[in-house]
Amino acid sequence: MEQTLEVFDRLVRELLADEAKNPVAEHIPSATVYERLDLKLQKDGISTTELEAALKDLIFTSPRTATTGFFNQLFGGRQDKAILGDLLSVILNNSMATYKAAGPQIAVEKTLLRQVCDIIGWGEDADGTLAPGGSMTNFMGMLMARDAFNQNIRFEGVQQKMTVYTSIESHYSTPKNAAFSGIGRDNVRMIATDDQGRMDPEVLRKTIQEDVANGFHPILINCTAGTTVLGAFDNLVEASAIAKEFNIWLHVDGAYGGSVLFSDQYRHLIDGVENVDSFTINAHKMLGTPLSCSLIVVKDKKNLHNSFSNDASYLYQTDHDGFNPGKTSIQCGRRNDALKLWVLWKSVGTNGLAAIVNKQFELADTARDYVRRHPDYSDYSVDDTVAICFNYKGILATELCTALYEHSELLVGYGSFRDDTFIRLVTINATNDTDDILNFFKTLETFVAENDVVFKK
Repeated sequence: MEQTLEVFDRLVRELLADEAKNPVAEHIPSATVYERLDLKLQKDGISTTELEAALKDLIFTSPRTATTGFFNQLFGGRQDKAILGDLLSVILNNSMATYKAAGPQIAVEKTLLRQVCDIIGWGEDADGTLAPGGSMTNFMGMLMARDAFNQNIRFEGVQQKMTVYTSIESHYSTPKNAAFSGIGRDNVRMIATDDQGRMDPEVLRKTIQEDVANGFHPILINCTAGTTVLGAFDNLVEASAIAKEFNIWLHVDGAYGGSVLFSDQYRHLIDGVENVDSFTINAHKMLGTPLSCSLIVVKDKKNLHNSFSNDASYLYQTDHDGFNPGKTSIQCGRRNDALKLWVLWKSVGTNGLAAIVNKQFELADTARDYVRRHPDYSDYSVDDTVAICFNYKGILATELCTALYEHSELLVGYGSFRDDTFIRLVTINATNDTDDILNFFKTLETFVAENDVVFKK
């Protein structure tokens, strides 16, 4: 183990040094990846020296998600204390199903979840759990909504025509989850949005009324706190009023933007969250923990137990259900994703988490201001988000983003809203500073100036 840790230390130090000079890794086309890298598995093992060389080649050519050149996905950067927690969880290798297997690590997870529930404003009946990602926590929210509507579904299967409602700009997991849960993709109602990308409450209400009149059973409203393209926040106050009116479960997909919960400055974006039934946060997004760290909390913990509990005498042999979270999880054995967030939170405090969130909005304001002040840019952004949407010199976003990627200049993606397609810059890396954002635009502009002839407008 000591020798292995020495290899790890060398590789990480060399990688960090190279990242400082080269924020974007060498691009290897998928068509040549097996030729370029030694990925084959052979019958006999190799020496530690050979293994280290192969590993170095692999990690040096992997996308660099923590650098000043990565603005592509809804995560980025490195919070070092969170990494410490993640590394320790790997070494400990506890399974978070039972107290017997994880011991005090269960209390770590319970502490996290209790604190989140307290910040939301929920009482002692609230609780939560962790799952492998936002798609899965959204799935859990849908299952609880289904079972809260009809507890017999768990035993008899789906026998009623149920419908769920979500914004047309929401995450793609909702139709998938409807298929998994037996509700059906065709029974997902994609609700139109306003010009800011927020779900339209009047369209939502009208659609529910029409479904009820046609014999359907509405069971779930899925709101989004931070849509994947514009970063928009649905109005939870209006949605909760509609949910109460029709007695429908209200879930909030806060995987992207839910961490504004920790910020006094931006908490207003989720006003009304205390009235929802379930709420998700991906700490590996706005809070910068390593992937993955996805939380789901629920106002009434009986719903977790009702949907996910199943007795297993070979597993649950000690302690009561409150310390055996396998009974309220969609998984049995699962890795300890709580420790990384706990170490970060313990080290910086709730105020430190707020500072991480606030920094991303500050960087977004810098980028939006740059776009709006320069005539060569077309702005498609909405305020109070960490997504900056724009085009440059009329160049097709699809072509420019691909060219930047293939030439190892920048990693940034594109998105669409209504009839427009544009570059989507996300400032979710709180370890960046203002100069890093300005350098993004400088790099883009220089690249276009040197390659302008190849772009279509």
